[in-house]
Amino acid sequence: MSSNNKSLPREKLLEFGVGSLTDIELLALFLRTGSREMNVLTLAKLLIDKFGSLSRLLSADYSQFKEIKGIGKAKYTQLNAVAELARRYYISRGVEELTLKNPDAVREFIQSQLTTEEREIFMVIFLDNQHRIIKCTPMFSGTLNHVEVHPREIVREAMKSNAAAVILAHNHPSGRAEPSKADRAITERIVSACLFMEIRVLDHLVIGRGEYVSFAERGWI
Repeated sequence: MSSNNKSLPREKLLEFGVGSLTDIELLALFLRTGSREMNVLTLAKLLIDKFGSLSRLLSADYSQFKEIKGIGKAKYTQLNAVAELARRYYISRGVEELTLKNPDAVREFIQSQLTTEEREIFMVIFLDNQHRIIKCTPMFSGTLNHVEVHPREIVREAMKSNAAAVILAHNHPSGRAEPSKADRAITERIVSACLFMEIRVLDHLVIGRGEYVSFAERGWI
């Protein structure tokens, strides 16, 4: 194998493992071909530079791709399929495999479910007394900037599931993860309702595009 071939993403993956690839090289593998004007690595770099990150690139809609030479419907559908494949991968792993011993994996799972949603979704993760995840349920859905949440329904579902603790999560489709006053107020109401039934609220994660805020990390819970 020549040194030239070793620099290609596929050969690099086979020799050094997938972890050795950059975001640009991984993207190039999925795109497979470039355009008349540029090779696939150059096209991959152009896309990541334009959108700023893989997350923004994979959650963009078709209208944002129309101005980019070398990206037609075929390549857009490839990228869309990759994003959906990643989302389904987390589901297929089984939420029950995630535990609080790996909080990063839990956060990544939540981000994979909520980042690309176009309206606010309020999700609750129910845990047993050893903090193993029982199930993850999107409980309430709303509009672009509001979702109505009912603490009693969360408590009722927790009791039905024999949950000892919960993690709350919701998204901000605007992209900014900073919690609003309403976010903090509903969290306090849920904490109070759960406390009455001896159910602990361990965290509330607010998910933006490429960012998140943890109430627990900020000392709000």
